Amino acid sequence: MPVWLPALKVILPYVATVATAAIPAFTQRREGDKSIELMAQQIAELQQAAGHNAESVKVLADQMQKALEVIELAGENNLRGLRRAHLFSAASFAMGLAALLVALLR
Repeated sequence: MPVWLPALKVILPYVATVATAAIPAFTQRREGDKSIELMAQQIAELQQAAGHNAESVKVLADQMQKALEVIELAGENNLRGLRRAHLFSAASFAMGLAALLVALLR
C-alpha cells in the first residue's frame, strides 16, 4: 500500500471545509474607466463562479473519499486471499515434506 494513501484519507474530510471557507470575496474596487455597476456585476459573477467551484470541489472530495473506501475494501479482500493462498502453500509444502520423509524411511 502506498505510503501517501493513509495521509490522503486523513486529509480528505477537511477538503470540503477548507474549500467552503476559502471562497474569495471580490469586494475591492479599483479606480478606472469601468462603471461601478459593471464592476458590481463582474464581482457577483466571480462570486457565483467561486461558489460553484467550491461546491464542485466538495462533490469531488466526497466522491474521492468513497472511491478510497472501495479501494481499501478491495485491498483488504486481496490481502485475505493472499493469506489464504499462503496458508495453502504452506500446508502443501508440509504434506510434500511428510511424503518425502515417508518415502525415504521405507
